[in-house]
Amino acid sequence: MKYRKLGKTEYMVSEIGMGCEGFVDKPYEEVKAFVDRMEEAGVNCMDLYAPNPQMRSHLGRALRGRRDKFILQAHLCTIWKDGQYKRTREPQEVREGFTDQLHRLETDHVEIGMIHYVDSLEDWGRVQDGPVMQYALELKKAKTIGCIGLSSHNPQAALAAVESGLIDVLMFSVNPCYDLLPASEDVEELWNAENYAKPLLNMDPGRQKLYETCQRKGVGITVMKAFGGGDLLNREVSPAGKELTAFQCLNYALTRPAVASVMAGARTMDDLAQSIAYESAPEAEKDYAAALAAFPRISWQGHCMYCGHCAPCPKGINVADVTKFLHLAAAQGEVPETVREHYALLEHKAEECIACGACEKRCPFQVKVIENMKKAVEMFRKDGAGKQD
Repeated sequence: MKYRKLGKTEYMVSEIGMGCEGFVDKPYEEVKAFVDRMEEAGVNCMDLYAPNPQMRSHLGRALRGRRDKFILQAHLCTIWKDGQYKRTREPQEVREGFTDQLHRLETDHVEIGMIHYVDSLEDWGRVQDGPVMQYALELKKAKTIGCIGLSSHNPQAALAAVESGLIDVLMFSVNPCYDLLPASEDVEELWNAENYAKPLLNMDPGRQKLYETCQRKGVGITVMKAFGGGDLLNREVSPAGKELTAFQCLNYALTRPAVASVMAGARTMDDLAQSIAYESAPEAEKDYAAALAAFPRISWQGHCMYCGHCAPCPKGINVADVTKFLHLAAAQGEVPETVREHYALLEHKAEECIACGACEKRCPFQVKVIENMKKAVEMFRKDGAGKQD
C-alpha cells in the first residue's frame, strides 16, 4: 500500500481508503472481517458519514486494540433521528450526535472532523459564521479532532471553504464525468443523464481551479464518488456512454492535484479486494487515457490529464509534473512557494526541452506539449525556480 501526506496535516493516509457502505446493515462479524482485511492490506483511512448507531457500535468494537492503526474521517452534522439519517445544523443536535459517535466508536478523538454536506454558498455562509464552525474549532483546540474537514459536491461552495483557510481537508466527488459539469447546488445534476446528452468538452474550469487551489493551500482531498456510485463501471448506465474499470477510476482520481486518498465504496469483501488490488495492478490496467479519449460525446482534447502517455522524454523531462506545476502557478498568477520548491527539485526541467515533438505524437488528447514547456520556462525562469545548480 502506498501512502500520501494529507495536505498540510500530520497524517499519512493510504491511497485506497474505505467508504462506510460495507459497514452499514452488517452484523458485527462482517464489520470485523472488513476491518481485518483493511489492516492486513494497509488501508488506514475510512470515512464514516453514515450515522447509523448500530454501524458505529459494531465498528467501535471491531477497532478495539487497533484504533491507532486507523485514521477516522468522522462527520459532524449527520445524525440518526426517528430511525433514519438526517443532516442538521442545529447546534445541540450536532454536539449530541458527535458525542454519541465518539462513545460508540469507543474513542476520545478522531483524526478528521468532517463538516457534512455543504453544497451551497448560502449553507457555507451559515456554517462559516455560525455555531457549527465554532464547535469544530473548539474540538480542534481540544484535540478531540485532529483537523477540520468539509464534504461537498459543489466546486463553488468547496472553493469558498478552501479559500477561507478554515478547513484542512476537503471531501469531494471526483471522477472523469462529474469533472466536466459546471457547479450546481443540486447534487442530482451530477448523474442526470440529460446533462451528458450534449457534447461536453474538457474539465469544468471551476473544478480545475478547486483542485489547484487545494494543492496550493495544502488542503488535502479525500475522494468520494470515484465510481459515480457504480454508474461509471456499467456501460448501460454510465453517463459517458462507455464503462471504465475500477482501476481506471481510481487512477484518474489519484492523479488530480491535492488528492491523497480515495474513499472507495465497498459493499462486499470482493469490492474491497478489487480496490486493494489497484496497488499491485500493472500500469497498463490503470491507464485511463485511451478510455477517456474514446468516450462518445465527451472530449478532453487539448487538456493535459497528467496521464503520462507523453513519456519517455529523450531529455528525461517529466512532462506531466512540469505541466501540473505550470497549471498550479498559472492559476495563481505567480509561482507559490510549494510549487517553486517542487519544480526546483525536478531532475530535468522544461528549459531542457528540444521541441522534438515525440511527446505530442503520443498524447491521446492532442495537448500542445511544446508550447506548455515554453510557458513553463518563462514562468519559472522569471521566478528563479528554473535555475540549474
